[in-house]
Amino acid sequence: MIRDNRDDKKKHKNCSFCAEKIDAVDYKDAARLKRYLTEAGKIIPRRITGTCASHQRMIATAVKRAREASIINYVFD
Repeated sequence: MIRDNRDDKKKHKNCSFCAEKIDAVDYKDAARLKRYLTEAGKIIPRRITGTCASHQRMIATAVKRAREASIINYVFD
C-alpha cells in the first residue's frame, strides 16, 4: 500500500511571538501566558502551540516566574 506524500506533510504553525515581533515574554502578562497552559496548569508543548524554540524557552521561564510570584496558580481548579 503506497501512502500519499500529501498526507505526511503537516501544516506548519507560525510563532505568534515572531509574527508580532515580540522579543521578550513578560511574566506579568498572565492573560498571554494562560494561552500556553492546559487546564491542569501544564505548559503546552511547542509542537501544539507552534511557537519557535527560543520563544518556547522564554514562555517556560516566564510561566515559572509567574507561578513563583503568585500571578498564575500552579494548578487550576
